[in-house]
Amino acid sequence: MLDVVLMRLNLCAVGRLRGGAEAELVIDYTNRFNRIGRNLNLGPLTVREVEGRKSGGPLTEASLLRRILPKGSLICCLDERGTVENSPAFARRMEVWRDAGWSDVSFIIGGADGIDNSLLNDADHLLSFGAMVWPHMLARVMLTEQIYRATSILAGGPYHRA
Repeated sequence: MLDVVLMRLNLCAVGRLRGGAEAELVIDYTNRFNRIGRNLNLGPLTVREVEGRKSGGPLTEASLLRRILPKGSLICCLDERGTVENSPAFARRMEVWRDAGWSDVSFIIGGADGIDNSLLNDADHLLSFGAMVWPHMLARVMLTEQIYRATSILAGGPYHRA
């Protein structure tokens, strides 16, 4: 039998998510994930942010993001050139990462000009929400929703219907 460890998730993003509808949705999906994730040795999900304005571009943002990454974290960058996965495949990927013993997985959302190649090259996985470019605040909502959906799939819950 595998010795499964708790896998914490980190949403590391450039820019601050202030109030508004997007922030409310991120909080809602994060809370949903945290409630059911602990029964699957997943969580908590923590949002970590670095300042985006006047940051000096993607290279400086990459340096700031590296500072907030937990040491030894698996790095998954959101990038339009990454792998497009359906929700069950994403759920399986999270399960594999957990079962492989990763104690931290960090999902990175870059700034307006994307993620610097130095950080993309260090990523363990590149994930794409498709060829379209999404506003960063919506990308946060979409990511937290998919993390919650993946956990619901792994728990056998009714949320995902496909």
